[in-house]
Amino acid sequence: MCKCNCNNNCDCKIINEELVRRTLKDKPDEAEFVNLSLLFKIMGDQTRLKIIWTLDKSEMCVSDITNVLDMTKSSVSHQLATLRDAGIVTSRREGKEVYYSLDDEHIRKLYEIGLDHIDHKMEEK
Repeated sequence: MCKCNCNNNCDCKIINEELVRRTLKDKPDEAEFVNLSLLFKIMGDQTRLKIIWTLDKSEMCVSDITNVLDMTKSSVSHQLATLRDAGIVTSRREGKEVYYSLDDEHIRKLYEIGLDHIDHKMEEK
């Protein structure tokens, strides 16, 4: 096995052994990488991001979301189900209507930090 822990016989040599050791000590397990990748994959869909944008403004029912985004109720419902299954949005029933909101402050921050990053990069150009 190679010294860089890549499980190959590569020619990698460690330059800063202490830094490598400290970094590897805090390495998430594979399940965490899989789950994080799935989160970003789900949030990486443009339609779902539009729904997240809408729900970042306020809790809304499906009908209102469809009007904001000019989409069909069926397509919004399908995407909301995906977002709900991933723990990105949550829902509550009020009479016949189901209202959706972002699941928690982590999702809100993740979305808003992404927007801030894009805005920052656009200002640099």
